[in-house]
Amino acid sequence: MPSASSLAPAARAAVRPGMTEARRARLAAHLFTLAFLAAWWGYSLTVPQFVLPGPVPVAIRLWQFFTTYNLYKHAFASLEHILEAMAISLIVGGVLALAAHYLPVLRLAVHGRLSPFLNSFSGIGWTLLSIVWFGVNEFTVVFAISVVLTPFAIINMREGLETLDRELLEMAASFTRNRWREFGKIVVPALMPFVFATLRISFGVSWKVALAAELFGGRTGLGYLFNLAQQNFDIRLILVVIIVIIAFVYGTDRIVFAPLQARFGRSDASMVP
Repeated sequence: MPSASSLAPAARAAVRPGMTEARRARLAAHLFTLAFLAAWWGYSLTVPQFVLPGPVPVAIRLWQFFTTYNLYKHAFASLEHILEAMAISLIVGGVLALAAHYLPVLRLAVHGRLSPFLNSFSGIGWTLLSIVWFGVNEFTVVFAISVVLTPFAIINMREGLETLDRELLEMAASFTRNRWREFGKIVVPALMPFVFATLRISFGVSWKVALAAELFGGRTGLGYLFNLAQQNFDIRLILVVIIVIIAFVYGTDRIVFAPLQARFGRSDASMVP
């Protein structure tokens, strides 16, 4: 029987290729980023600054953005619009999906009529309708984003409800007649992965919708700032807004949603008391 000392080199050899592959992937990603920045800088030398400024002027404008209250306050305004819309859409979509699941008479109305309609209508269309209905204000922006995000919640919650373990539900019904207790102990934990999936998808989509909604119907937010930059031909500020949105979406997904989903988004027997 081989000893532990004789197995150690083989184990290290088995681990090393995987680590090398990971390093290669990171190196390729870094090289791609450097190549992109080099191409951006090179092309910026061939066109006027008002068409495409180089990375350095944009970096300076980015620093000014985060050190000027009248600029960075719009980022927090957009984040507030998005968080409000995500909460509203998750609640409304979840209630509609639950109603369609537990009341079969509503399934066609929710999944066959309402969800396809909301899913097919564009965010720009909802923004323009919201301006006509409610005027140019914060509610218009939140409403437009919420309506666009609601079908994502309906579809994801529907998938979660359809994958519920029927045997586990039958066993729970045999132990208690309290349906609310069964819902809280069985259904809610099983839906958590789908809730977090909905939040991650909605957060990325909502920034695209928020930009358009604030561009046309808002008085604060990055979309409103984008509109001001476009009117003033401030291409550096336009690029800064794009960079800020990318940083918000990527950073929040990696730092907030991914760890939360890994921690609370599991649906297994250990989650059921």
